Amino acid sequence: MSAAPMETVTTDGVERIVLGRGRHRLGAWRAAPATGRPRSVLVAIHGRAMSPGYFAGPVAPHTSLLALATSLGHTVLAVERPGYGLSRSSLPLGLPLADQARLLRQTLADYAELHPVGAGFFLLGHSDGGKTAMYLAGEPWGEAPAERLLGLDLNGCGRHYSPAAAHFPDTLGGGAGRLNWGPLRLYPGGTFHAGRALLRDVPAAEEADTALWPARFPGIAARVCCPVRLTFGEYEGWWRLDRDELASVADCFTRIRRPAVERVPEAGHNLSLGLAAPRYHLCALAFLEECLTTAPATVR
Repeated sequence: MSAAPMETVTTDGVERIVLGRGRHRLGAWRAAPATGRPRSVLVAIHGRAMSPGYFAGPVAPHTSLLALATSLGHTVLAVERPGYGLSRSSLPLGLPLADQARLLRQTLADYAELHPVGAGFFLLGHSDGGKTAMYLAGEPWGEAPAERLLGLDLNGCGRHYSPAAAHFPDTLGGGAGRLNWGPLRLYPGGTFHAGRALLRDVPAAEEADTALWPARFPGIAARVCCPVRLTFGEYEGWWRLDRDELASVADCFTRIRRPAVERVPEAGHNLSLGLAAPRYHLCALAFLEECLTTAPATVR
């Protein structure tokens, strides 16, 4: 089979690439370690109405997940979810979250045929991207490095919506500002101006899944077989986060060791855009290191 054309534009070590084969190809931002031989591939999955630049430190370079992860020897693929960016023309309505995951799984398999992946793949999902990442973690994976799922790091992704989020306000329309951001002091100057360039329309098929998530969560979580970590900012607004709720969320992952749950002080929903981003990213990458130590025949 022929590979998708990999037309790239390199800026500050980040390439814009095309992933997959066939009709529904996906755009992605890729950053690779200087050696070209990654220890693993971190797949960063953006949230609702967002784009891959969310993970690239658009205002403050030290907040970039791409820069930090590559400095530690990992390749980062910040993917456009199906229905966003490049795939919008072939998927104008997008795809339901489960179908997004199936397309992403095949896309990553195609990627592994053409590129080194080190010890395997590690998923990091933000908000609605965390929902897709949970479905993706429940897809079939193998034991060989090119087919291996090392772990799943979720941030800003819970089960039951908070009362303030129950009507699912529109991000592009400005109705979700308080839920997405929290206090303005949590972000570097210029974040909100730069953040407007990151926003995208929410595909209709994805939007239709939103209200169904709380009921589907236990079944999706029960299919996850890799280590999991959950993170929420102190000022998270989208989700219920009382003690009983967090315990119930962790208990839904029945096939694995109970996930750790962290609350990051002085942080809002958009963790990777805030001043707390370096702390969160370092913790996520420390979790990746733990996953590498337990993976067989890892590349360290």
